[in-house]
Amino acid sequence: MSTDVHDIVDEQLRRSRQRYTGGRRQLVQLLMDAGRPVTIPELQEHGARQSQSSLYRNLATLEQCGAVRRLASTDDVARYELTEELSEHHHHLLCSLCGRLEDVVLPPRIEKALAEAAEEARRQTDFDVDSHRFELVGTCAGCG
Repeated sequence: MSTDVHDIVDEQLRRSRQRYTGGRRQLVQLLMDAGRPVTIPELQEHGARQSQSSLYRNLATLEQCGAVRRLASTDDVARYELTEELSEHHHHLLCSLCGRLEDVVLPPRIEKALAEAAEEARRQTDFDVDSHRFELVGTCAGCG
């Protein structure tokens, strides 16, 4: 799967007239390895070899081409993850104290219920729903 992700990101960047540099490739790999949304300091802790300004620039470029998604949290610190096209459909657990975000994959019966809720919202509002995001807010083990 890792090779497929890198091939897809390379193509996304090419369509945006950008190159898949070594630094961008490393960021994508770090995001894959993290398995949850991470901050820039966390990327540096996990081995990102770029300056903080380069990390911001490269993450912005990856976000613009559709490879990375930027998430806001309760602590106003940006977190980054690969888009669902490159990972899998998931939702988030959000710690209301420290802002930590964790990915969670819900069982098919709950995804079905969310799809039904989206359809009901469409009927009520005449608003076409393309996708859904679901966040559960609570306290992580570290803060609990």
